Amino acid sequence: MTTPSTPALHTSNITSLPLLARGKVRDNYAVGDDRILMVASDRLSAFDVIMGEPIPGKGELLTQMALFWFDKLGHICPNHLTGEAPESVVTPAEVPQVQGRAMLVKRLKPVLIEAVVRGYLAGSGWKEYQESQSVCGVPLPAGLTNAAKLPQPIYTPAAKAEMGDHDENITYERTVEMVGEKLAAQIRDTAIRIYQEAAEIALAKGMIIADTKFEFGLTEDGTLVLMDEVLTPDSSRYWPVEGYEAALAAGENPPSYDKQFVRDWLEQAKVNGKLWDKKAPAPRLSQDVIEKTAAKYREALQRLTA
Repeated sequence: MTTPSTPALHTSNITSLPLLARGKVRDNYAVGDDRILMVASDRLSAFDVIMGEPIPGKGELLTQMALFWFDKLGHICPNHLTGEAPESVVTPAEVPQVQGRAMLVKRLKPVLIEAVVRGYLAGSGWKEYQESQSVCGVPLPAGLTNAAKLPQPIYTPAAKAEMGDHDENITYERTVEMVGEKLAAQIRDTAIRIYQEAAEIALAKGMIIADTKFEFGLTEDGTLVLMDEVLTPDSSRYWPVEGYEAALAAGENPPSYDKQFVRDWLEQAKVNGKLWDKKAPAPRLSQDVIEKTAAKYREALQRLTA
């Protein structure tokens, strides 16, 4: 898919189903008591603030990318997809709001741990490494530079925050306290394996997955299930292989397919003559930023699925 097939959707309005929650990007509706309709809007969040302007086609691109990865990774861990068409649970008038951008998924008991896996030193990890030579309590070798590949992927979990708050980095030991040793280890090992296999697939397409986060849920019988989104540019840091070595040598952030472009723009954006304080409301995104962001999401999907 190269262009969105429907107009931009900032906020869905499915009145035929009860609304469960609106996240930063997804609107979730109850379908009976055992399924959820997840609608990926075109909203964009940065610094935990939702932008006022949608990115046309973003929700469709995120959904297609997640479906691509769910298909590739099903042998490692079951996922939340039901295999049923999202269009089948809404009224005919509501179909345009879900077409291409929704998933009909199983209702699970969420595990309140974000399973973050890092294969490269970037973002907050790089900042923390400079201070402590470790990331989220995981010690690392001396002498690493910004964007350096780690000796092996590391697991740095976070506790899921309430809407609008920052997720809090926690130690693996804290996850054991939260969910028990067996489940904590299963989540860690599954997350690392998914990352390693996905990183190999992406690298063959000329893309580096620097880091990512996964979310898991449990079925009634305690089976661990991969849920929410997976390996999209919203939940992962993607770098094209072109330009990576030069950026690494210069100690700079490599070019990316994720929201870093918007974040960089927002760092310079001014509101009433002052730099934005990263609190709502966000500065109004320029048309140029909107178009360049949409193009980055499109290119990431095209490269991956080519």
